Amino acid sequence: MPSTSPSLGHSLLRRKPVATLIAESAGKGGDGQLRRSIGLWQLSAIGIGATVGTGIFFVLSSAVPEAGPAVVLSFVLAAITAGLTALCYAELASAIPVSGSSYSYAYATLGEATAYGVGICLLLEYGVSASAIAVSWGQYLNKFSELAFGFRIPDWLAAPPGDGGYFNLPAVVLVAMVTFLLVRGVSESARVNAIMVGIKIVVLLAFVAIGLTGYHSGNMHDFMPFGWSGVGVAASSIFFSFIGLDAVSTAGEEVRNPRRNLPLAIVISLVVVTLLYVAVALTAIGAQPWRKFDGQEVGLAQILQDITGQSWPALMFALGAIVSIFSVTLVVIYGQTRILYSMGRDGLLPAKFAKVSPRTGTPVWNTLVVGTGVALLAAFVPLDILTDLTSMGTLVAFAVVSIGVIILRRTNPGLERGFKVPGYPVVPVLSVGFCAYLVKGLHPITFVFFGGALLVAAAGYFGYGIRHSRLGAAAAESEPEPVAVGAAD
Repeated sequence: MPSTSPSLGHSLLRRKPVATLIAESAGKGGDGQLRRSIGLWQLSAIGIGATVGTGIFFVLSSAVPEAGPAVVLSFVLAAITAGLTALCYAELASAIPVSGSSYSYAYATLGEATAYGVGICLLLEYGVSASAIAVSWGQYLNKFSELAFGFRIPDWLAAPPGDGGYFNLPAVVLVAMVTFLLVRGVSESARVNAIMVGIKIVVLLAFVAIGLTGYHSGNMHDFMPFGWSGVGVAASSIFFSFIGLDAVSTAGEEVRNPRRNLPLAIVISLVVVTLLYVAVALTAIGAQPWRKFDGQEVGLAQILQDITGQSWPALMFALGAIVSIFSVTLVVIYGQTRILYSMGRDGLLPAKFAKVSPRTGTPVWNTLVVGTGVALLAAFVPLDILTDLTSMGTLVAFAVVSIGVIILRRTNPGLERGFKVPGYPVVPVLSVGFCAYLVKGLHPITFVFFGGALLVAAAGYFGYGIRHSRLGAAAAESEPEPVAVGAAD
């Protein structure tokens, strides 16, 4: 009797129909439904909130020593890469307005195995990014308490092992507060985030206004001490700070009028973030010799204190950074829970990850698991390892989205799209090329850790996902019963 089981190759490459993805998001076939409660401004604030503050408040201390004053070009290079990819995200988000971001897009275009790997990359990207951000929160909290009250949390209780401490308590407290807010509900979280985004934009603009009074053109020399290679290495390490573009698309099932608002929010986020990043980087480099950035904690607040000779500007900025980093952590953890939700609904992870509370409309158990994992990473893992891992995950996810645009144009040309990539197919191809260039600039140890993550993904898929896939189960049920050779008519 011939077997009706699909071949391994067929299982790895099976794609989830776009119609099925959209039907599940509309409540047709899903086990638990998210609520559409996010408008355009709140959605844009998710993208800005997850990006502004992800890097600019602390990444200069590691990026400037790699590129010198030319770190400004590193931000521009990262922004160009993000901009090319943002256009690809905008098209896929308008065509497939569901949760899961590039995981869901990969499932519809590249197949189940690739989607699972992308999902693990995203979980790495979001979880590690949230942890890295939480680590820096304690630095600004200490700066604020020192200026306001003359008190510092002891280093052994405010930094992870390897950074002079044993346990990062402030980071754990931050993650606990964010987890509590996300469990309460997404609309409440989105409103709080929008308010915090407004505060952080004001704080960064204030930094530029005050910082320019201490601008010295001599600080821009030697502009490119490490050449273009230094610019590329710095761009690679800071690229994780553009994670907010992906975060917008994770909210696909909770957005009102998603075909219009998703692409608009992605473009708005990119423009606002790029302008702020370049303005802050130019101001900081002009106000302080670039060699002083190496290992400098709360660098932007310190620059303001040095320029004015007073503590109040630094106090204001440290308080703004505390609010900003809370906002970033909120959005990044939110994005991770929605990816887990999508993978759980597809059967590639346990179904409990897709269980939504009827009272709050949120995946409560899922959120608690994510919060616990992020808190442990933030408490015990040094910051520099976390940031490079996040950049790798972000770049891989962005490249997959760009490839997905090309595939979906060929496999489903008649699909309704609220936005189309201009200059197709040149823009998606350029996006993949820029992502590959930045991946090349990451530190070698990052590839080792990333390879370990892919091995974990393979073990998870072959150990659980391939056997519990709802798409695979549906395909098996639809196959006809085998007929024995020689049976009577």
